[in-house]
Amino acid sequence: MRAVAVLAAELTKIRTVRSTGWTLTSGFVVCVGFAALVGLSFRNGPSDPQRYFDPLFATFYSLTLGQLALVAFAVLVVSGEYHSGTIRASLAAVPRRGLFYGGKLVAGALVVSVVSLVTVVVTFVVAQPALGPRKTSLGADGVPQAMVGAWLYLMLICLFAMGVAAMLRSSALSLGILIPLLLLNSQGLGNIPKVKTVAQFLPDQAGWVIMHLAGPPDDPRWARAYGPWTGLGIVALWAVAALVGGYLVLRRRDA
Repeated sequence: MRAVAVLAAELTKIRTVRSTGWTLTSGFVVCVGFAALVGLSFRNGPSDPQRYFDPLFATFYSLTLGQLALVAFAVLVVSGEYHSGTIRASLAAVPRRGLFYGGKLVAGALVVSVVSLVTVVVTFVVAQPALGPRKTSLGADGVPQAMVGAWLYLMLICLFAMGVAAMLRSSALSLGILIPLLLLNSQGLGNIPKVKTVAQFLPDQAGWVIMHLAGPPDDPRWARAYGPWTGLGIVALWAVAALVGGYLVLRRRDA
């Protein structure tokens, strides 16, 4: 019952803080809006049959931008109390730090799981009419895997962000590291040959394979040293490492 009460308290914190709602809404709008725009751009692009085209790339590319808002939400869920100073009252109410940390993570993960699921489904639905003759369907080869992978990726990248925020205990510092990392990689730095050797194992790059955002697998400029589910496993390892690090910092340091 104690765990349920802690979870309820954390969900209440999320619900009553105005910035978290706006952050989630902006992430949804960016993903869906850019999916339509990207779809239209590909729809009117060159129709050379010899040129490689993957409708899933056009469908889910907007997630590379929309994920930034979800990451910001994840950071605020964890580090917002450090900024406001209410972390002292929270730890006084829940002195068992493992329980407090677990409640905060579960609350954030529950919200992100629902928002991510809705975002992925609506993004796919909106992108297909925009793609016109280049669209795909829900039953097409690779589509169900890509949709499940996109949903899991968004949840894992947010858990990773929560762990980072717990370690750094600062919204500004956490976002100052995470947003450039995710934004610069999404702009193609992870596909530069000399950079890709290391960058391909960063969380966002690893998660993109299952969403078809890493480019043609038979092109050496885009190819990864792992498959789609292995890539998602790499993201999970990053998330676990960050969450464990966050717990250790919370347990050993005073508020």
